[in-house]
Amino acid sequence: LIDPSNRLSSWVEGGDCCEWIGVVCHNSTGHVHQLNLAPTLSEPDEFAPCFEWEAYERSKLGGKINSSLLELKHLRIPHNLGNLSKLHYLDLGGNYLKPKSFQWVSGLSSLQYLDLSGADLSKANDWLQLTFKHPSLLELRLSNCGLEDDPSPISVNSTKSLVILNLSGNGFSSVPKSIFSLHSLMSFDLILDLTLNHLNSSIPNSMYSLNRLQFLSLSENQLQGTISRAIGNLSSITHLDLCSNFMLEGRLPTSLEYLCKLKEMDLSYEKIEDGISELLQSLSRCCLGSLESLDMADNQLSGHLTDQLGQFKNLAYLSLARNKIFGPIQLSIGELSSLKFFDVSENQLKGSLFDLVCNSPSRGAMEALYIDKNLISGEIPDCWNHRQNLGLLNLGSNSLTGKIPPSLGHINLSMLNLWNNSMFGALPSTFQNFTFIMLDFSENHFNGSVPEWIRDKHSRLKVLSLRSNNFDGHIPHKSCDLQYLQNLDLAHNNISGTISKCFSNLTAMANRSNQSYYIYEWVSTRTTLFYLSALLVLKGREDEYSATLGLVTSMDLSTNSLTGEIPKEIGSLIELWSLNLSANLLAGNIPNEIGYMELMESLGLSMNRLNGEIPPSISNLNFLNHFNVSYNNLTGQIPTSTQLQSFENFSHMGNHLCGPPLTKNCNTKGIPTDVANNGSSSEGSKVNWLFVG
Repeated sequence: LIDPSNRLSSWVEGGDCCEWIGVVCHNSTGHVHQLNLAPTLSEPDEFAPCFEWEAYERSKLGGKINSSLLELKHLRIPHNLGNLSKLHYLDLGGNYLKPKSFQWVSGLSSLQYLDLSGADLSKANDWLQLTFKHPSLLELRLSNCGLEDDPSPISVNSTKSLVILNLSGNGFSSVPKSIFSLHSLMSFDLILDLTLNHLNSSIPNSMYSLNRLQFLSLSENQLQGTISRAIGNLSSITHLDLCSNFMLEGRLPTSLEYLCKLKEMDLSYEKIEDGISELLQSLSRCCLGSLESLDMADNQLSGHLTDQLGQFKNLAYLSLARNKIFGPIQLSIGELSSLKFFDVSENQLKGSLFDLVCNSPSRGAMEALYIDKNLISGEIPDCWNHRQNLGLLNLGSNSLTGKIPPSLGHINLSMLNLWNNSMFGALPSTFQNFTFIMLDFSENHFNGSVPEWIRDKHSRLKVLSLRSNNFDGHIPHKSCDLQYLQNLDLAHNNISGTISKCFSNLTAMANRSNQSYYIYEWVSTRTTLFYLSALLVLKGREDEYSATLGLVTSMDLSTNSLTGEIPKEIGSLIELWSLNLSANLLAGNIPNEIGYMELMESLGLSMNRLNGEIPPSISNLNFLNHFNVSYNNLTGQIPTSTQLQSFENFSHMGNHLCGPPLTKNCNTKGIPTDVANNGSSSEGSKVNWLFVG
């Protein structure tokens, strides 16, 4: 037994087992009633990893936690566990059990809840017979247990009580046929979860006959074909999740109009081709009052939004991102008084934001608003005062103009993205009152000094991008106090002064041992975390990072007017993946301490006034795959390493360097032979203007 949290310290032989932690006894009979070896969760630290927050939020909602702090490694379940005939609740989820039989379950005649998630049940061939035939079982959780297709479906004739069946994360290539015979006996609505299996055909017709099905998740499989008109038979369904079946295609049947109890529908990440107005028409016939969440992101929906959308009064979550929807944002969307999450990014919507922002009864409810990568124009309206719950605002890559309105500085945003617009002016000082996680003002026309309010109060700030604007002045000394900052991009501005030695205080770039590897926010409309995304320029290319954003650390100060030397203290940022100081006025030697940054993948120092030799310590950068020191005054032999000799000549040109990968040889003193002979370097005098351009 491995018990790192000392959970079993109270399990003393000879004592009253009803007093043991994890054991609950019946008040009157004294029989063992519950056995719970899952952890009791306390609220995590604000910057705790994603999975800790996810588990905590599920526990608050009454969900069972599958990650136990008590590990039962590779143990068989003892047969005498089946003697607990009065046991109602058994949770061994998240352990490493390897039972070879389920015979012990038959003795637990009062059992109502059983969780063996994470156990290896691949050898327990009788799991189906002994659980599906159990007389009292209400909830069965066997996720991630290595289960595969049942070779011989059983005839179920006793279980009528099963309500929750979780078989997610297994190896089923088809829906177990025994589920259908089980369903015919049921007197309760069934919750069925087959997420993350290997279902690889069309949705079986027999699935559409389960009219007592309340919750169905077949997400993240390989289902294909179209959704049958028979889906209208699922008259009890409240939650339907078919997302991330990338081969599901075609138009949606109009029989969706018969799903009168539908609360949540997720058909994202598929190839659904339909008109958004036709979809809304079908859903509006029966579930105007019930629908709370609709996710159709990453499909091929077309057409324009209609006024009908405003009739779904209880709709709290709506994602239509990455489709082909066009036309104006309808005024009726503002009538969605319960709407908390609205994402229509990467479509072709046009018009202004005024009606949506200023004339909306849902102003107080909205928590996340994503309208990036559309054709929205005009100025950002100045009427944000009543959106006090708004935490995530993404208006990037539109055609917005004007200044940031003052009222936007009076709501407690944690993420603001205005990337790639035509906005101008200084950043408002009212932002100093916020605790941002991410700020992206890149590719606009903002001006003035880099704001002084970026200081220790913004200790949550992880991503800051002011790239491609007209900012000037020095980098504020207080920016060194941003201990959680992982990505800093100030490139392509008019920033001057020196690189501060205090950059060594940027803890997240120096030591990630206590840092989260995820950048996320909690969205109340869903029981999952919402990963933030950002565009980063690394290795000369621009890519969008989302779930992996928290893994990346980068600093880009290129194309400014920075002077002085590269401080040796920058070498303490040993967690940094990408450093770009190109196209400045930096002088002096490349500090030897850069060789300590052994995780570095990209290093850009080109087009400066650096001199001396490339330090031998750079040979320690074994992950380096992008390197450029061209157009400096560097001399001597290029250090020998697997990485440095793999780069093209242009990474070193415009210097007085010699040795591989250059064809220019060095003499015994490490000086280029032509310099030693003639006192000048023909390579250094030739500038490849195509490359500079």
